[in-house]
Order: sequence, then C-alpha cells, then structure tokens
Amino acid sequence: MNHYETVFILNPVLSEDQIKETVKKYEDFLVSNGAKMIAKEDWGLKKLAYPIQNKKSGFYHLLEYTVPGEVIDALEVEFRRDERFMRYLTVKLDKHAVAWAERRRERNKQKA
Repeated sequence: MNHYETVFILNPVLSEDQIKETVKKYEDFLVSNGAKMIAKEDWGLKKLAYPIQNKKSGFYHLLEYTVPGEVIDALEVEFRRDERFMRYLTVKLDKHAVAWAERRRERNKQKA
C-alpha cells in the first residue's frame, strides 16, 4: 500500500450539493478499491493563475489516502471521463512528505 495525495479542481458552476456529491463519489470509489482515507480537505473556491475552460476560478479539494498502486490508473481514468473536473494531480508521498503532511494537518487542527 502506497501513500498518495490527490488535489483536484472542480468546475465553479457546480452547486454545493453537486460538489459534495462528486467528492463523495470519488471517496467511495477509492474505499471500494481498498483505499484507507487519511485526510480530506476542502480548500474552497480559489482564483486560478490562468483560465481553464474559460473559467477563472475553481473549487479545490485534497484527498490523502493509502491504496495499492494499480488503483491510481483507474481513478485517473474516472477523473478524465468526468466533465466536472478541470484539473487533477496525484502524487505518491515518500516518508518525508508523509511526515510533512502530518505536521500540516496538526497545524490546521490548531488553527480551527
């Protein structure tokens, strides 16, 4: 089981319910394929550095999980098929990145 982090940008024209439904769908997809969810963050609506699909903003989300490596290909195929996604990036975390992510989560808990 490898440790991964996926950040994706959802289309800004989606309603709050549609966004929650989309995030839940992909969380369920990962869990059904053997993933263990570690963290989930909603970064909210952010301005983009450059227009994507003629949109100047998007809803950012981060998922952190452990899963066998072959599931990532299937996940990214699903992202490509779904028109609600503007961009996505999945990164395999090494031990230093995992430690950094844990410290970031602790900082976020203290701020809240």
